[in-house]
Amino acid sequence: MASPGWPWEGSETMINAAAALPEILLVLFAMAALLFAVFGGKDEAAPSVLWASAAALAAAALFVGAGGRGTREAFHGAFVDDGYARFAKVTILLSAAAILVIGRRHMERLGILKFEYPILITLAAVGMMMMVSAGDLMALYMGLELQSLALYVVASIDRDSTRSTEAGLKYFVLGALSSGLLLYGASLVYGYAGTTLFSGILRAAGDGASIGLVFGLVFISVGLAFKVSAAPFHMWTPDVYEGAPTPVTAFFATAPKVAAMVLFGRVLWDAFGGVSGDWTQIVAFLSVVSMFLGAVAAIGQRDIKRLMAYSSISHMGFALIGLAAGTEEGARAMLIYMVVYVVMNIGVFAFILSMEREGEPVTDIGALNNYSKGEPLKGLALLVLMFSLAGVPPFVGFFAKLYVLSAAVGAGMAWLALAGAVASVIAAYYYLRIVYFMYFGEEGAPLDRTMTPANWIALLACAGAMAAGVVNLFGIEALAASAAAALVD
Repeated sequence: MASPGWPWEGSETMINAAAALPEILLVLFAMAALLFAVFGGKDEAAPSVLWASAAALAAAALFVGAGGRGTREAFHGAFVDDGYARFAKVTILLSAAAILVIGRRHMERLGILKFEYPILITLAAVGMMMMVSAGDLMALYMGLELQSLALYVVASIDRDSTRSTEAGLKYFVLGALSSGLLLYGASLVYGYAGTTLFSGILRAAGDGASIGLVFGLVFISVGLAFKVSAAPFHMWTPDVYEGAPTPVTAFFATAPKVAAMVLFGRVLWDAFGGVSGDWTQIVAFLSVVSMFLGAVAAIGQRDIKRLMAYSSISHMGFALIGLAAGTEEGARAMLIYMVVYVVMNIGVFAFILSMEREGEPVTDIGALNNYSKGEPLKGLALLVLMFSLAGVPPFVGFFAKLYVLSAAVGAGMAWLALAGAVASVIAAYYYLRIVYFMYFGEEGAPLDRTMTPANWIALLACAGAMAAGVVNLFGIEALAASAAAALVD
């Protein structure tokens, strides 16, 4: 019986609040931090707001990870809290917190550590949490736009830099185009299914998707392909990665990719799981094009941030192999791949953020010539990360690729696994070229030997995880299997 003081206790509203409690608390924190910064000196309060935001994101990750079990729905099924969403949320929140910490000094040195920056990152993380818990096309779009609007701003947060402004503008224009395509697909699906709920769409497509549903699925897939930087919808990625401040680029390369990829899986299985034959070939096409374009286009890059942009395109292609398999094993492989990808990128960007010469940021790959001679431990850590990105055994990156390739073979798509193996060999060239520069490059002006303790810890921890994780992947495999089962069952 509901108590007089709390009329909603025990009602559906209470269940709704419990399911979305982490998101609600983070939004309240963001509003409180905004008020504190405005009345507490604005940019003078930025470091405090940044540390508080990182702590709030990490605490939210612990809360989600230690939270409820099973599946809970809120807002009449528009919000789904299950093992699949919780797995993604923990990954998103921890990576967002890590990027805030390792990028702090860089933002301060450039004079662009504005109080809005950590607040926008927090709100973007809330949008991503909404994305991975979406059970309805409208909820999907709300989460997607909350993330996107925050990222448009942080891409151009360096207002005195024409490159940063250009990056924000390009991201905004192409992001708006992708949102329009996604909305058009959603309108088609709603018109033919009569509902925006994923469960209703699944029932409508149960006996075979109509031509309208298929077209809607195609447009939604195109819109999501923009968000994951999948070719041929990748055109914004290299310019935005290069032009945005490096900590922002690091954020783009990690948490948003996880959110978009997990959302892609949510839409495909929860809304169109009964007609997997209609979307596996679409996803397989995106996968192959992404893997090969990212592998080939990165070969001639001299800027390490542009190289990492093409690297992300290629890696999203490998993650899409798991989705293309259309099986529970494929979903598990995709989740494992995304976690490993995030860890590798956090480590690499922790290193890139420390690349300076006479106090000025450097992103030219040639600056790494003979780097290991003066910094052997940093050079070794970057070597491990590059080998892992290339998929060289025995590092964890190799096993991540092995999982997705095995899922493709298990689903009867051996040709896709073969294409992935060939693309991986091509991509190994530009990763190993960085190692070559570090150990055998010509003598040149050395980089500054400066790295914050946070970046040191991130670099060594990520490299160590890529080496030590071969034992049992730190239990990620079992967690990913449980999360995949929550999605596919």
